[in-house]
Amino acid sequence: MSTPLLELRNVTKIFGSKDNPTVALDDMTLAMDESFPKIITVAGESGSGKTTMGMLLLGFYEPTWGQVLFRGQPLSALKGDHLFQFRREIQAVFQDPFAVYNPFYKVDNLLEIPIKNFKLAHSSSGARELMEDALERVGLRPEETLGRYPHQLSGGQRQRIAVARAMLLKPKLLITDEPVSMVDASLRSTILKALRGLNQEFGTPIFYITHDLTTAYHISDYIIILYRGSVMEAGNVDTIIRNPKHPYTQLLVSSIPWPDPDLAWGGGEEMIQSSQVAFKTITGCKFAPRCPYKMDICDTKPPALFSLERDHAAACYLYRDSESLAREELASLFAEA
Repeated sequence: MSTPLLELRNVTKIFGSKDNPTVALDDMTLAMDESFPKIITVAGESGSGKTTMGMLLLGFYEPTWGQVLFRGQPLSALKGDHLFQFRREIQAVFQDPFAVYNPFYKVDNLLEIPIKNFKLAHSSSGARELMEDALERVGLRPEETLGRYPHQLSGGQRQRIAVARAMLLKPKLLITDEPVSMVDASLRSTILKALRGLNQEFGTPIFYITHDLTTAYHISDYIIILYRGSVMEAGNVDTIIRNPKHPYTQLLVSSIPWPDPDLAWGGGEEMIQSSQVAFKTITGCKFAPRCPYKMDICDTKPPALFSLERDHAAACYLYRDSESLAREELASLFAEA
């Protein structure tokens, strides 16, 4: 078995004080292989732990427990050539397209730095050609983009330049955190098309973090639904969005405004809203306080991930008669037959 490109191994991340801790990610194990060029979405409400998961994978957060591994080595131990390799092979596109820019430099600088640092071109003309090609791939005209300052461009233009920067390096894995949430709806399809192009042309796996199930449905192959740091449901995105099994996923899917005037929006079983729940230490299922199907067992022991199909599982006692998956088997839901 080959060594995974990037791996979370029994990772827990806790914020806050000892007296008032917040578990952002709870004992997560997930391995990603560079030879699996699919788009995996991590979705959930605000506070579900999805951004924390991305920050841990990028090495911006240290796990409270567990390890984050790059090609079998702990991120915290990477130095020299191994750290250089990590920075080239794992790229990111963040939510705020303005945060990655220095307002005192022209936008060219964002593209020139990786070309220089990773020696992608041997001449200034070669660098210019790479920059222009990357911009055109994300739907931008180089003559209208290069030479300008960040404030002279729209949010959509800035975000597309950030995607172009990632494409320059042809990474082994791209991690995107809400990449279209701060741009106009008219530009979302352009950015998503650029991401899918990177995925298909270069075979780049993408870890897509979002709260928006609509974009997740259109761009991804597989999906992980998180709630308060734990996996509620995971597997094939088409199966889960069209036929969600976990009550939490059903709640999320029922909130999608499908373009069908005859389809009820927000229908289904009534659930307690998150703001109405005073969360304390929960020994059982984390979603139990909001769940209309709660049983006694839900308050006493966290449910396992129960296998529903080859590429579909849900952490809910409604399916306790099905075979359970071990925590380290989560990635098996994303393996091709």
